[in-house]
Amino acid sequence: MYFNHIIIPLIGGYILDLIFGDPRKLPHPIIAFGNSISFFEKRLNKNKHRTIKGAFTAILLPFIVYFLFHFLTKASLEVGEIVYYLVTTIFVFFGLANKSLIQEGTEVINQLEKNGLEAGRKRLSWIVGRETKDLNEQQIYKAVLETMAENLSDGVVAPLFFYAIGGIPAIMCYKMVNTLDSMIGYKSERYKQFGMFAARIDDIANYIPARITALLMIITSGSIRGLKFIFKYGDKHASPNAGYPESALAGVLNCQFGGPNYYYGKLVEKPYIGNNNKEINYTDFRTTRKVNHSVCLFSVIIIISIYLLIL
Repeated sequence: MYFNHIIIPLIGGYILDLIFGDPRKLPHPIIAFGNSISFFEKRLNKNKHRTIKGAFTAILLPFIVYFLFHFLTKASLEVGEIVYYLVTTIFVFFGLANKSLIQEGTEVINQLEKNGLEAGRKRLSWIVGRETKDLNEQQIYKAVLETMAENLSDGVVAPLFFYAIGGIPAIMCYKMVNTLDSMIGYKSERYKQFGMFAARIDDIANYIPARITALLMIITSGSIRGLKFIFKYGDKHASPNAGYPESALAGVLNCQFGGPNYYYGKLVEKPYIGNNNKEINYTDFRTTRKVNHSVCLFSVIIIISIYLLIL
């Protein structure tokens, strides 16, 4: 694999994501991933042996995706380098979600600030699993910032990490793993057995990227307090991964995340991250937005630097 074969699609995909975000009016592979997951879930998530059938689904679909994109990239290179660069750039673009993550957070905050509490709650419900109907303004702000921190790992650093080690097949395989978790990796009655294996695979896939994300958040913001928060609170979260980027951001902002929230009618007592229960405001949101952009750009620079050294 030549240097240009990795770096040109990386830079091109990054720029496209920076400009356009997720192309809502264009076909997106995640839609196809979601449809395939629904196909298997409707047919297998019933009767006996749901855990085994869920494990089969969680292994088979990423396996298919990896080899599908392996052959696609290989075939595009055989046609010609221009075709290869076009194809791979598009799928790096599809694999990244930095712009759309920031846009989603911005839309929630804008609805809250311009149209009031009910509008903010409704828009927030589009992007979080917690119940939003009774949240106050501060809880909405916290939910947005926690989501942006956690998804900075899932939607930005993790895809770039897998692209760096395995190209388009790896980044698309990861996106399937992550989509499986987002669709069936819940502890609800319907998915507790069937989605258990998908959730565990996603935990494993995000183990290193989540910790890299937290570290990059500290480096790009220069926050010593954020580093302290990672060591103090990173492993307190129920998720083995989400606590690290959330702790880093709480340290950067010197605020408090976590606490009780309702999920699907049940009260979930999440541990608090930080002890400064200050009022979170739009300035904190702007800082979070800058952190997300900085981490994404720095991740791209690191990958380019590593490939310059090894190729």
